[in-house]
Amino acid sequence: MTDPAVSDRTVPATEMQHLLRRSFAMRAAFYAETFDVLKAEFGREKAMQLCMAMTRRMGEKMGGAYAAHGPADLAGLKDAFLCGIIEGEALFSPEVIRCDHDALEINFHRCPLKEAWEDQGRAGAELEDLCVIAGAIDGGLFETAGFTFAGDTWRQGQQGCCRLKVLPGPAKA
Repeated sequence: MTDPAVSDRTVPATEMQHLLRRSFAMRAAFYAETFDVLKAEFGREKAMQLCMAMTRRMGEKMGGAYAAHGPADLAGLKDAFLCGIIEGEALFSPEVIRCDHDALEINFHRCPLKEAWEDQGRAGAELEDLCVIAGAIDGGLFETAGFTFAGDTWRQGQQGCCRLKVLPGPAKA
């Protein structure tokens, strides 16, 4: 007997993107509200520290999925990472700038979190802070996978969003 709550229907790409944007908007709102509450309670610096620890831990939990590529299979990491982003082209517009034995560099021209914060009226230094908070997930992910992470998040005056830079990690013992 088939469970009526389970649907076998295929979701069109435009609907999938809409649903994913809504999901990212909820995540963005959670990050922003958490930051606001912690900032009011503990000040900006402590709030940044706590929120970055939270998102870094999320990345650490995801990093194991990429550990087979560490510490130096940057091409394999690139393929696995980019293929793992649902609707990645539409939501993030990634551009691989470099992928060789020394570094993997990816520029994201869009970010649904950043776009959601902008829609919520967040801008300037506050938007930079939120991007730094969200970007901590990347350090956790890539370092847990065995690589060295040296990326940058969006700053005022820049186009696009974050710039991931992943370097080979320390050799495994």
